[in-house]
Amino acid sequence: SAIGFYGRQDNTPIDESFTAVTPEFSHKLCAQWEQAAYAAQSANTRVCTLRTGIVLAKQAGALAKMLPPFKLGLGGPIGSGEQGMSWIHIDDMVQLILFVLVTMELSGPINATAPYPVSNKEFSSQLGKVLGRPTFIPMPSLLLKLAMGEMADLLLYGQFVVPNKVLAQQFSFNYPTLPKALENLLT
Repeated sequence: SAIGFYGRQDNTPIDESFTAVTPEFSHKLCAQWEQAAYAAQSANTRVCTLRTGIVLAKQAGALAKMLPPFKLGLGGPIGSGEQGMSWIHIDDMVQLILFVLVTMELSGPINATAPYPVSNKEFSSQLGKVLGRPTFIPMPSLLLKLAMGEMADLLLYGQFVVPNKVLAQQFSFNYPTLPKALENLLT
């Protein structure tokens, strides 16, 4: 699954117990995925649905797509920049999956994000800082909507998702903060 399950949200932190979701496309799609997974649940079968945030990796995924404009000094916040970006370092993602597999107390939805989500504006600022590039050129919402249609909503709206279930079970993140994660990946 994905954190898109929560739909558009304001700046309030969201954990696995959050139920006031917005019934829009991303929520409906994730809910269908999770519903299909829960069909396998039984007295002998534990089901965990990882609600994955933006996975940051060196050579693939969202970060790789962001790097070219940022390296040219053309990167910046998207729209207002206030939307949440719930992310996780690839190494922590792998460790979290392994942790969930062996921690029998965990079941149901589990947020696979770092414990400190940031705004898009903060993400852009930190990425520019690590790259030694300016980040003052914003991507206008209208331009993004013209280019991407409804898919632009995935970038213009976000959530501040926190992984309370794994934290309660003492999972330890190697890269809990964005600066530490970006420095590891890009320097």
